[in-house]
Amino acid sequence: MTKDKTDAAPKPKGKLKKLLFIGVGALVLIGAGAGAGIYFGALSAHEAKPEDHYPKLVVRSSGEEEAPAADGKDKEPAPKVGTVSVPNDKFKVDPRKYEVTYFAIPDAFTTNLADGSGFLQAGISLSTFYDGKVINNIKRQAVPIRSVVLMVLSEQDPALLSTSQGKQRLQRQLTAAINDVLREKEGFGGVDYVYFTSLVIQ
Repeated sequence: MTKDKTDAAPKPKGKLKKLLFIGVGALVLIGAGAGAGIYFGALSAHEAKPEDHYPKLVVRSSGEEEAPAADGKDKEPAPKVGTVSVPNDKFKVDPRKYEVTYFAIPDAFTTNLADGSGFLQAGISLSTFYDGKVINNIKRQAVPIRSVVLMVLSEQDPALLSTSQGKQRLQRQLTAAINDVLREKEGFGGVDYVYFTSLVIQ
């Protein structure tokens, strides 16, 4: 009888050890899986999305505009910094919520008109609700922008340009053409509208 008792005792201990090892192994695997999930989840959260590199909208401030420098020198203002990300440059912008920035193209554009009867000279300014990245993109792409503006201007009919509707149509054409250049070269348009600072037809 004593022999039977000693033989029976080790069996439950062996099973208990096996169960304990299986339980610990399962916990280790679960912990490793959870750790890997957290690690890879954190990596995917920090992956750069295309919109992270896009210009951002500048929220309109409630305060007054800064006064010009007291020294009287005509310094270029610091580029605005945007805080609102957008999925693409065709995002519908509420002009009451965001700051507008105007950028004057330095030199006027002069070209012959489509019918060869005269020429057109135009000075333009661009507006954007986005931050300084758009202005930098415009400056960087000045050559293709000048080229496309001249092409659009040279296709105009002087009879149409004598009406306000014709001038507004030209503004829309120029806005679309400049945004097309920026999208092609920089991946983002961002020009809201083109304004004439001068317009001479002769």
